[in-house]
Amino acid sequence: MPPEGQPYADGRQPDEDRPPVADRLDDDHFPAYTMGRAAELVGATPAFLRALGEARLITPMRSRGGHRRYSRHQLRLAARARELVDQGTPVDAACRIISLEDRLERAERANEELRRSDGGAAPGYR
Repeated sequence: MPPEGQPYADGRQPDEDRPPVADRLDDDHFPAYTMGRAAELVGATPAFLRALGEARLITPMRSRGGHRRYSRHQLRLAARARELVDQGTPVDAACRIISLEDRLERAERANEELRRSDGGAAPGYR
């Protein structure tokens, strides 16, 4: 990839609204992995990743050519699904479990942030 501010090999200019490349690589939600690489990292098949997409656990981004691209966050979800499926859980049930685990984790984080910012007082009890 050319240095920031330089045109790409095909003559396109870098998008000024996009963060620098280093920042995108640190972004857990940046779709950096192709389907083949994602499947390899997760230890699954491309068909397994497609099944997770059909179950709406992960929705890969698409390249300009229409190829699926996965983020590190999506790979972690897929790896967790693979663990559950390897233990005998059906794919649809594994996706539901992971979805609920994710919602619980977000709710716990939000509660912790509220406790820190609010001094632990519940709404209406100050």
